[in-house]
Amino acid sequence: MHSLNKEEIAALESELLGAIQRGDEKRAGQLWERVLERAPADPRALLALSQRFFRAGDLARARALLQRLVEADASDLQQWLNLAVVCQQMGDEQGEQAAILGALTVDQSDMVALLLRGNLLERQGKTHAAARAYGGAVRVAPPLGRVKPELRPAVERAAAYRAQYDLEFGAHMDAHLAPFFGEMQGENLNRFRDAVDIMLGRKKRYDAQPMVFHYPGLAPISFFERADFPWLDPIEAASGAIRAEFLAVLAREQGFTPYLTYPLDQPHNQFAELNNSPRWSAYHLYQDGKPVAHNVVHCPHTMAALACAPMPDQPGRTPTAMFSLLKPNTRIPPHVGASNARLVAHLPLIIPQRCGFRVGNDTRGWVPGKAWVFDDTIEHEAWNDSDTLRVVLIFDIWHPHLSQAERAMVTAMTLGINAFSSGQDGMAL
Repeated sequence: MHSLNKEEIAALESELLGAIQRGDEKRAGQLWERVLERAPADPRALLALSQRFFRAGDLARARALLQRLVEADASDLQQWLNLAVVCQQMGDEQGEQAAILGALTVDQSDMVALLLRGNLLERQGKTHAAARAYGGAVRVAPPLGRVKPELRPAVERAAAYRAQYDLEFGAHMDAHLAPFFGEMQGENLNRFRDAVDIMLGRKKRYDAQPMVFHYPGLAPISFFERADFPWLDPIEAASGAIRAEFLAVLAREQGFTPYLTYPLDQPHNQFAELNNSPRWSAYHLYQDGKPVAHNVVHCPHTMAALACAPMPDQPGRTPTAMFSLLKPNTRIPPHVGASNARLVAHLPLIIPQRCGFRVGNDTRGWVPGKAWVFDDTIEHEAWNDSDTLRVVLIFDIWHPHLSQAERAMVTAMTLGINAFSSGQDGMAL
């Protein structure tokens, strides 16, 4: 077996063109087979033959050729999609899932790939993940009139699935929260009710820009007055001991992880450059609402200082606290946080020159040992244009304008969200 020379290629292409023009599919297939015998990785032959076998109902051979295509060029989105469809028709969910993952790794926002993922997850009974995928497909879809006619039914069905999911979630939350409202009769919980309705899509959200949970009626203040937080005094007083504990864990070189760890098939948006990167890393003390045992044991003074803060209580989500490390010549792009029901505090520990922080229209420089509190649902960004490491202790706190009753209801709401998802596959929010 030898590779084709230029003359043989020209002769084959001429004969192929003639067969295609005559509509002689059988002869064209034979010629593509000859090309593939001499050039096993020829993408044109692989594609043409995979299409021919698919039309003929020979799914196994079509799949084998498509597999070779994506192995030769993993950036070819359309062939990942074709492979997913073939695997679906073969009843091979594992292969279908792998092909969809391949497509979304190429383009995390591809509408067809998200529709395919939603369909697969729905068939697998993974309600929450299916709603998340279908919701993503609907968000990236153009207006229905501009969707290709053959895809409109799938987009309409995705929208209907997500709408039904939201209705069921809303009914669940109404029933879950009813007894809590009963216990707090007489308390002003209008803002909380609006917050839940906004989360469930029953009301439109205005004002701040949180990614997940918007609590209406809270003024969008970029940096809060330091005097409003007297409990920061003992934390600032402990900044020397906290810095010493950080330097000790830094020397140990254990427990540090990238600040962002998005999966390859999830949208990275402006964070693509920093995803899974040590340029922006963290040493977590509280993560997902729980202390990180193997880290906090090395930071007793820091943990004692954090005990002074009114940290939020959202099981599985907050409190959070960490040492945030920004390496030299690194910028964190503009972004917003998840919820304005809590604020974020910074205690600067190691601050070289040419570092800065912007919240909305307000740009400031950190001063070691001097804390501030800001609303991270207002667009903010940070940068370290120096040649040395920047380190800040970051932790979250309840928004001070929430009453005790409102805080209790946010905690209750979080328990309801957790109960609805039951740990199955994560919420669609």
